Amino acid sequence: LLSTFDTWDYWLPPGVTWRDMEQLEGSDRPQPLDLLVALPLALGFVTLRYVFERFLVPPMGRCLGVKNRLQMSASPSPKLESFYRHEIVALMSLCGKTQRQIETWFRLRRNQDRPCQTKKFGEAAWRFFFYLTAFTAGLACLIDVSVNLIMQKQNTTIAAHYWYYMLELGFYGSLLLRISVDVKRKDFKEQVIHHLATIFLLSFSYCANYIRVGTLVMLLHDSSDILLELEKDERSEESEIEEEEVDKGEENANQEGDNCWGRSKDTLNSKLSMLATTCVLNNLTNHMASAADRIRKAQ
Repeated sequence: LLSTFDTWDYWLPPGVTWRDMEQLEGSDRPQPLDLLVALPLALGFVTLRYVFERFLVPPMGRCLGVKNRLQMSASPSPKLESFYRHEIVALMSLCGKTQRQIETWFRLRRNQDRPCQTKKFGEAAWRFFFYLTAFTAGLACLIDVSVNLIMQKQNTTIAAHYWYYMLELGFYGSLLLRISVDVKRKDFKEQVIHHLATIFLLSFSYCANYIRVGTLVMLLHDSSDILLELEKDERSEESEIEEEEVDKGEENANQEGDNCWGRSKDTLNSKLSMLATTCVLNNLTNHMASAADRIRKAQ
């Protein structure tokens, strides 16, 4: 494997291989084994995130007015619970319920699995503070490097750049470790691909000694990632979008039902009014005819 890796030396001077670079005395070039430091850092980020979301997010959410929406719980139904997310038609005969009742139960049951607002806020706040801190650290790394240092020591690395790389690798590694328990959004697959591609590019640029340009690229990405953690997340959860559509559909159906009832009520009132008018006229006519008969008899 090492001999195969030595053939990928097209960015090195002629006749120089990776093995020659490793044997240089006093060389502080990046080494692939340095990337192993990112593994314990990823676990450290997972622990730090737990502490952040457990103790710091609740008071922050209360100060910013983040509240969970009131959710109605579905009534206990073992049969529906066991067949949750299965076909509704097959359940109608099994449970003895109408399709409307089963759909309502499923909607309430699905609401119980939806993440609350405080959980979403905790994840967004964690990423916001990390990206803000990483952006500040990356900016400090670039400002600290002078032009003379870049021109004179192109094949060396600086401790600040090294730790900046390792922290970024550890952070994206922690995102992969927590992706199964985080809020699942509609771009879940894209996020997994993004994290894997980021880890690969960071590792490759570090081994190829593209550290300074890599620091600049990470700085630009961190500056934009800060803005992505805004009040309204466009990457809303799939179930949330579906739930909103269901609620809108039910609201429209209720409105249509109210409109139909209103039209029926108006028609009924109109018919009753016509009937009452007809009855009054008939009574008046009969009364006048009876009065005329009595007058003729009296005469």
